[in-house]
Amino acid sequence: MPFVQMGQIVHHFELKGSKDKSALVFSNSLGSDLRIWDAVADRLSEHFSIVLYDKRGHGLSEASEPPYSASDLARDIVGLLDSLKIDQAVICGVSVGGIIAQAMALDHPRRVRALVLCDTGARIGSVESWQQRIDTVQSGGVQSLKTTTMERWFSQGFRKRFPADVRGYANMLLQTTVKGYIGTCCALRDADFRGDVSRLKQPTLVLCGAEDIATPPELGQELAGLISGSRFSSIANAAHLPCVEQPAAVVDCMMQFFREVQIV
Repeated sequence: MPFVQMGQIVHHFELKGSKDKSALVFSNSLGSDLRIWDAVADRLSEHFSIVLYDKRGHGLSEASEPPYSASDLARDIVGLLDSLKIDQAVICGVSVGGIIAQAMALDHPRRVRALVLCDTGARIGSVESWQQRIDTVQSGGVQSLKTTTMERWFSQGFRKRFPADVRGYANMLLQTTVKGYIGTCCALRDADFRGDVSRLKQPTLVLCGAEDIATPPELGQELAGLISGSRFSSIANAAHLPCVEQPAAVVDCMMQFFREVQIV
């Protein structure tokens, strides 16, 4: 398993695909790790040099003390790309991963070739809602969010058909450190790019699960409307993590987009 130290924090990452292809980085959601992208990354590995990584305090990556900002988390990607000697990459992020991708494109535009923003928005939630989430985790731990998180991550149909999978993903959530979860909540609490994303010039695809209640399609449509020339697609029969529920549909949308903007 490859690890890299950036500043004081050791990050876990994985590489797939061919090094001579264009780089594609995947950024995961709050409470998950890089494995949520496996089915998508495997399907795209013949077309890209793929980089998957665990955010601070998620998966096998170390946590620093909260708070974190979206810019902090974007700099982690830049540091990872620097360590891999990758100058420019397509950045694909889901939920807070999409917030991180936006921050990277705003703060480090030269490093971002294109964006795929999944189940996210220019602004997710409110200061009050994220502070409430922080308070809940401080008092009850990540365990206190298990049931509601599974209801947000997955559609009712998926939960009924694959109960063992849902229990497994709940175990993934519970591996998230309290510091990492709260720090990432701070980034979500403070990030509001509604006045900034109109500056983005990179080709952008916005995707959203049609049954997402955490970041509903309307939020994705709003985001797409703020970014000139961006595209929006809805993924049927999926909630907050279409990369898990409908990976083939996600890949179809991504490949169509990549062909249109001449990345593949």
